[in-house]
Amino acid sequence: MRRILIVGGGYAGFYAAWKLEKKLRKGEAEVALVDPRPYLTYQPFLPEVVAGAVEARHAAVSLRRHLRRTRVIAGTVTAIDHAHRVVTVRPTDGDAFELGYDLVVVTAGAVTRKLPVPGVADEAIGLKHVEEAVAIRDRLLTSFDRAAALPDGPLRRKLLTVTFVGGGFSGVEGFGELLSLATALLKHYPELHRDELRFHLVEASGRILPEVTDRPGRWVVRELERRGARVHLDTLVTSATGGHVTLSTGEEFDSELIVWTAGNGANPVVGQHTDLPVDERGLVVVRPDLRVEGVADAWAAGDDAAVPDLASPVPGARTVPNAQHAYRQGKLLARNIIATLRGRRPKPYVHHSLGAIATLGLGRGIFQYRRLVVTGLPAWLMHRGYHVLAVPSWERKVRVLTVWLTAALFGRDILSLASVQHPRDAFVSGGDRPEWNEELPAPFKV
Repeated sequence: MRRILIVGGGYAGFYAAWKLEKKLRKGEAEVALVDPRPYLTYQPFLPEVVAGAVEARHAAVSLRRHLRRTRVIAGTVTAIDHAHRVVTVRPTDGDAFELGYDLVVVTAGAVTRKLPVPGVADEAIGLKHVEEAVAIRDRLLTSFDRAAALPDGPLRRKLLTVTFVGGGFSGVEGFGELLSLATALLKHYPELHRDELRFHLVEASGRILPEVTDRPGRWVVRELERRGARVHLDTLVTSATGGHVTLSTGEEFDSELIVWTAGNGANPVVGQHTDLPVDERGLVVVRPDLRVEGVADAWAAGDDAAVPDLASPVPGARTVPNAQHAYRQGKLLARNIIATLRGRRPKPYVHHSLGAIATLGLGRGIFQYRRLVVTGLPAWLMHRGYHVLAVPSWERKVRVLTVWLTAALFGRDILSLASVQHPRDAFVSGGDRPEWNEELPAPFKV
């Protein structure tokens, strides 16, 4: 029996395994999937997890629950030796081991691209996983609680300052949703005022949302600034040491919450630890049918693959790394693998974009398809409608819809569970919070 190994359980890997399970005949092949996380993160929902509009667990899809005929291995693939048909797996616990295969599917997914900016590694939070989205939300809610008990001063201003670095879809959507949440929180905090909120979006290029054209991009900047945000274009963060943000323009400010969404980089296992052919960006070079170029029994898709974009009029164009392509490529991977197993010719990947859509906060959004641009509430409703249909499994669709309907009736849930990240603190300290006392001015110490 042929052994199919899938490296990574993101969109492309999950859908490839899901469809293989449905289409493989009994005894035709066995499928294994290796991923350090036990779930697929539905990343388009992360900005709404940040805002509390989607329950964190509903933005994740359990691999073991839905991949019932796939061997799911909790671990990280650290090397791919295709010449010998083996990968090295580092499990969550225990020693690394080798895992053999007959056919490999590389869908390891991209990683957040970090730049050598002082302080970023110590202070910033990414926005690529559910845990990060939850931490961002809890950090903001906790900051509001702390700031409300303080007099006006440097610490209060720092607690009410938020900085997002990166103006792509992930950054802009997360920024817009968190700004919407912060604005809505003010009615519950009479001690705080709207003009005390300072939200900064920093983008190195001269525009945000590169997937839309210039005019809609400028509209998004105006919309965010109308709501009180500061958008810094053609600007770099040069330091974030101790939460003190310094910009290339010379502006400086203290920020309690720094979110880093400045693009993606190739997964190290693909870019550095494989004998498969990769391009200058560290992406696996594949044919239009998703087979690795010049290599037998190897396939790749998603953010780690340089997939030719046959729908683009630009010669040599590659598909952009987004969910719209990844899950379609995953499904085609399954069909093409089965086709080759049964002696048929695989089909090339061709997908014409359905447009670009983004949420900018409750009731606000933008959608563009060619020259058609929709903004405001209609675009926001389109965003929710599209993604509730796209999230895998009916179970997740129903859960997300239920949360949305509950929020429409009763409003946002503003409860912070930041202490969950340190569950032993209350037990160890006996209820004392000495680290808070060190930051409070003398009249407020307990």
